[in-house]
Amino acid sequence: MAAKRIAVTGSSGLIGSALVGHLKEQGYEVQRLVRRKATTNEEITWDPQAGTVDLDALDGVHGVIHLAGAGVGDKRWTKKYRATILNSRLLGTTAIAHAVEKVKPSVFISASAIGYYGETGNRAVTENDRVGDDFLATVCREWEAAADLAGSVRTVKIRTGLVLDPVGGALGRMLPLFRLGVGGKLGSGNQWWSWITLHDEINAITHLLNSSVSGPVNLTSPFPVTNQEFTGTLARSLHRPALFPVPGFALKIALGGFSTEILGSKKVLPSVLSEDGFAFDYPHLTGALAALCETESK
Repeated sequence: MAAKRIAVTGSSGLIGSALVGHLKEQGYEVQRLVRRKATTNEEITWDPQAGTVDLDALDGVHGVIHLAGAGVGDKRWTKKYRATILNSRLLGTTAIAHAVEKVKPSVFISASAIGYYGETGNRAVTENDRVGDDFLATVCREWEAAADLAGSVRTVKIRTGLVLDPVGGALGRMLPLFRLGVGGKLGSGNQWWSWITLHDEINAITHLLNSSVSGPVNLTSPFPVTNQEFTGTLARSLHRPALFPVPGFALKIALGGFSTEILGSKKVLPSVLSEDGFAFDYPHLTGALAALCETESK
């Protein structure tokens, strides 16, 4: 029996590169969508700006996983970069969703984020909760609406939380400071952080390929923590103190608009994943950070 083919956009990012390797290990045939002329049969050409996808190469795939989009924490949120964040998602998702609607794979998994919920304070939210009213909530709402252009194809919108991996993302930036003993809580430390290890993120996406679930799915651990809990646990994992808090005003100066994501509170629960029988290998932060810090030190 031939291996199932999966097409992936954003395959060079933190999640995408790990996902491609994992899918291949699981016996899938993986094709990466690239923004240049394809040079092997493992590549498919697309141009999100022009809205074009090589439909002949895409035809017959079992699933399409769409992860591409400009990084929200990569640059200061100038007016121009806000437009880049939004347009990279709208144009890319519209292009790939239209292609999916034409070639009709079994499943379309499209990235989104827990930014959808906006500020939640101490209130726990699930997939049934309302959209927020800040910039990233607006981006996520439009992003998910574009994914719905896939029509009758089973479409899953993965609302990903803070992805933990020692070589990238927020944890990758925090580790050097905490290893030096100069880490600490960010802002008040009372804000909720909803997190997931890269390992569980990849396993959850693979699980959703073969599930019957559709619609929004939160990809977060069942046990969110406050920033103070997170930074304290990280310091203990490294056997270092956490004595150097970063005040909120300093983060606002350093990060601009993105500081709202660091200082804001999102307490998000993975109700759909849990009800669908997905088992997290790292549901608790203590075990997750212990494993990740050990991996990084090797």
